[in-house]
Amino acid sequence: MKTVSEQGYHACFASKTKEEKDQDDKTYKKYEELMSTLPKKRVTEDDYDQHQYQGFWYHPDILKGTMAAQNHYQSQQTDILLATMPKSGTTWLKALIFAIKNRKVNPTDMLLTLNSHELMPFLEARLYANDLIPDLSVLPTPRLLATHIPYHSLPQSIVDSGCKIVYLCRNPKDNFVSLWHFRNKLRAAIKKTPIPIDKEFESFCEGWSAYGSFWEHVLEYWRVSLENPNRVLFLMFEEMKADPPAQLKKLADFLECPFSQEEQNKGVVDEILGLCSFTNMKNLEVNKSGTSWLGFTNSAFFRKGRVGNWVSDLTPEMIERIDKITEEKLQGSGLRFQLN
Repeated sequence: MKTVSEQGYHACFASKTKEEKDQDDKTYKKYEELMSTLPKKRVTEDDYDQHQYQGFWYHPDILKGTMAAQNHYQSQQTDILLATMPKSGTTWLKALIFAIKNRKVNPTDMLLTLNSHELMPFLEARLYANDLIPDLSVLPTPRLLATHIPYHSLPQSIVDSGCKIVYLCRNPKDNFVSLWHFRNKLRAAIKKTPIPIDKEFESFCEGWSAYGSFWEHVLEYWRVSLENPNRVLFLMFEEMKADPPAQLKKLADFLECPFSQEEQNKGVVDEILGLCSFTNMKNLEVNKSGTSWLGFTNSAFFRKGRVGNWVSDLTPEMIERIDKITEEKLQGSGLRFQLN
C-alpha cells in the first residue's frame, strides 16, 4: 500500500492549472470573509485571534482548512480517519495505525525515515492548507488521514461514507500539561516568551484552546462510538499504555486486518509495538533533527509520553478545578477518566 508521502504529497496539487489555483484562492478568500463575521478572541496578548465556528474555537488558518475540507473533501468507505484533540497521543497512534495497515509490506523503512504526521496527514492542517484544494483522488486506497475537527463539524462525506474513525483521548490533566509544554516549545522556536501556566489553564478550562472544549470534543466522539461501535472506535491513551498488546489487537480487529495466530506466534505484535514505541520514535534521527511541515523540528512532538505526569506542573487548586469540571461534564455519559 502506498502512502501520501510515497505517492507524493505534491501529486495532490501537481495537475492544477494557474486558473484552478486562482479559483482556489478565491474560494479561500470567501472563507476569510465568513471568518470576519464570526466571534473572535485573542487568548494571548501577542498571539493570533481565534475564531468561534460551530461552537468550537479555531486558529484562523486551521479554520480555513476546516471549511475547505467540509466543502470539498470526498470521503471513501475505505478511508481510515484518526481523530483526536491536540496532544492526546496522536503522533504515537498514527505510527501504530500505519504499521498495522502496512505490516504485510514491511513499514519499517517508512517509519524510520518519516515522521508519522507525514504518513497520516491532517485534513485541515496539512491537505487543505496554503489556500489550495487538493485532488485526493490521486492517492491510493486505503487513505490514512487524521483530524482534530469535532465530530459535528466533520465533512458530511465522512459521516455518509461509513469510513472507519478511530478516536484517541487522554486524561484532561495530562492533555492540558502536554499542550502547554508543546505551545511553549513552538513559541521558543520563534523567540516568543512562554505562556504562563495559569493563563493557559484558564483557556483550557473555559474551552478557548485550539479546537475548543476538551470535554465537548471527547463527548461527541464517545457518544457516536456508543451508537455505532463498528464505525467509531474510542480508545483511551491510559489503556493503550497499560496494555499495549491487547489494545493493538483491538485496533487491528476494528480496522478489519486482525493479527493471525501465526503472526502473534512470530512476535509481529511486539515488533510493531517496539518499532512504534515512544522511546524508539523519539530517538530516531528524523524526529530529533527533521523539520515538520509547520516549520518547527519534529522533536517538538515528543516530550515524555507518560501517564500522570501532570503532578509535577499542576497546583492543588488546578487539580481540584479540572477534576470538578470533568465530573460535571461527564455526568451520565458513562465515560470515565482515572483522575488520580
